[in-house]
Amino acid sequence: MALLEVENVRRSFGGLVAVDGVSLSVNAGQIKGVIGPNGAGKTTLFNMISGLLKPDTGQIMFNDRPITGLKPYQIARAGISRTFQNPSLFLQMNVLQNVMVGRHSRTRLDFFGCGLRWPGQLREEKTIRDAARAQLESVGLAYLADWPAGALPFGQRRMVELARALATEPQMLLLDEPASGLNTREKEDLALLIRKIRDRGITTLLVEHDMSVVMGLSDDIIVLHNGCTIAEGAPQAVQNDPRVISVYLGEELQGDGGGRDASPRRPLPLSSGNYSRQSA
Repeated sequence: MALLEVENVRRSFGGLVAVDGVSLSVNAGQIKGVIGPNGAGKTTLFNMISGLLKPDTGQIMFNDRPITGLKPYQIARAGISRTFQNPSLFLQMNVLQNVMVGRHSRTRLDFFGCGLRWPGQLREEKTIRDAARAQLESVGLAYLADWPAGALPFGQRRMVELARALATEPQMLLLDEPASGLNTREKEDLALLIRKIRDRGITTLLVEHDMSVVMGLSDDIIVLHNGCTIAEGAPQAVQNDPRVISVYLGEELQGDGGGRDASPRRPLPLSSGNYSRQSA
């Protein structure tokens, strides 16, 4: 069963069409990769799914329910959480407090209830704190709970943001270039963590430029170029698709214009590192 279905969505900014009729489906328990060169429309697609942007046309379904045009907090409550290309943390707050923010959509008491210290507020506060610590433990950063977020290096900030996304108890995670700025060891740790997240039953939609990471992790991959889908399928098939090779290597497509033939054919270049799904 498809957990997420995106049907023919389009989004333009003035005269620029960023996403043009893209459709995709993500099955429950799947890790699906989204790749494409800069400007392909990947982040715009994520922004529409997570509610930061509304599609001009098309529909987005999650758990067989329409979420097109819902606010981000409504989509988070529905079960979709995300990270960003650049970690968005509250730098003056400590690490634990940043992760606790992710529990907001799962709390019962509102602003006034907390301010007036209504019955149950302290109990709920402890529940939020314990859940946040558990997520920090899951990403290996529990020992930094009391550190100011602004004192962390880039790689650890990414892990804090991931812990915050997990604190919303999502059914689906949208990861926008999670390996960007990480060194080889951090990428290996990230790949292992994403597999563990999948094993917890959380479905993942992954935008990533590091081909070794995305090819090694993904069950299925969709390729965008100039806002359109040019290929979709298993990693090996996508890696050898002449249209994808053309986009990444800048080679001219030959044939009848349908993009079926490309010459010369070379496999898609992969970055260094080993993130094979078989090593999980």
